[in-house]
Amino acid sequence: MSQTRDDAVGGAKPQVALDSDPIVERWRDMLRCYSDISCQLERALQDDHGIGMSEFEALDRLVGAHGNNRRMSELAADMYLSQSALSRAVARLERDGLVMRGMCHEDRRAIFVNLTDAGREKHTAARVTQRAVLAEHLT
Repeated sequence: MSQTRDDAVGGAKPQVALDSDPIVERWRDMLRCYSDISCQLERALQDDHGIGMSEFEALDRLVGAHGNNRRMSELAADMYLSQSALSRAVARLERDGLVMRGMCHEDRRAIFVNLTDAGREKHTAARVTQRAVLAEHLT
């Protein structure tokens, strides 16, 4: 049976099955948990350190890298951000003197992101806040 124009524009609404699927419920619980934690983490990092969750995560990945530098493409592969969102986050970090970007000498297409001393200091301070928020919600 096809839906009439009246049905689509304000007439009868189709019925949605309300049976509970445990997998869907588990997924929704995970989304709620992520949303709650990420909102609190974003607020705490912004209020206490002037950086967002994406900027902190980029700093955290750089601190964990050998030599405190990584190719942008490697950083993007490890993070939950799109390439363009990561580029914007790195641009904000660079503007604030927390990272520097540079060309790769062997491959001119590649861009390296290097952690600065100021970036390391910011990460050290913000890491305490990040870990406290995570501990509050995940332990």
